[in-house]
Amino acid sequence: MISSFIIIFRETLEVALVIGILLSYLKVTGQSKYNPIIYLSTAAGIIMSIIGAYIFTAVAGGFEGRAEEIFEGFVMLIGAVLLTTMILWMRKQQHSASGIEEKAERYISKGKLYSLTLLVFVSVLREGIESVIFLSALNFSSGSSLAGASLGFTSAVILGFLIFAGSKKISLKIFFLLTNILLILFAAGLLAHGIHELQEAVLLPVFIEHIWDINSFFHEKGTLGGIAKGLFGYNGNPSLIEVTAYSAYIIFVAILWRKKEL
Repeated sequence: MISSFIIIFRETLEVALVIGILLSYLKVTGQSKYNPIIYLSTAAGIIMSIIGAYIFTAVAGGFEGRAEEIFEGFVMLIGAVLLTTMILWMRKQQHSASGIEEKAERYISKGKLYSLTLLVFVSVLREGIESVIFLSALNFSSGSSLAGASLGFTSAVILGFLIFAGSKKISLKIFFLLTNILLILFAAGLLAHGIHELQEAVLLPVFIEHIWDINSFFHEKGTLGGIAKGLFGYNGNPSLIEVTAYSAYIIFVAILWRKKEL
């Protein structure tokens, strides 16, 4: 539930910030007549995301046996890649409100309302599709939670409203820093679990099946072990390649993270 909450909360909040920035800009500049474009584009993005989720679920349900293991393995690997690129890209952008406002001003001044429509639609659709993939990957690795996802969505919408409706600006720097760290660990876990599935499907070698086994006192299916599995990709008896990939990923992302600070 915690992982589902964090993922959907983060994805929804990013969309809420984009929409909030645009609506605030239109209000300040006296151009609220364009608000329906924002609302309709948002609705269209949500509808297309739901359709995408339905198609993805239908396709995923058509696999069995080894094909299912291969599909799940690649979904988890793709989820890890998307999470990584999203984290690093957002770290570089830092939710630049001025950049979004400049785009809105340029599109409106030049009469390119279709560009404003696409800006909102693509933002919503991108986060929606990413959420589908992330939740599916989470479901394959440790199980996703509809309650957690729903709570994350609701909380993000409320926070987004409070940020732009309230008189005080809320700093999200610490929030994004903490969630970035959690999502990096989550992505590392997806990578390791994806490799595990491909090993089960005999697409990747095993070498050493269990480099250690501590499930006797901290089982991955237990209460605490399940939480650790969902958040950090914990595995009580990982293979050598899983541990190597997990460690290499953390080091690789840490290096990229450091480079973006310089």
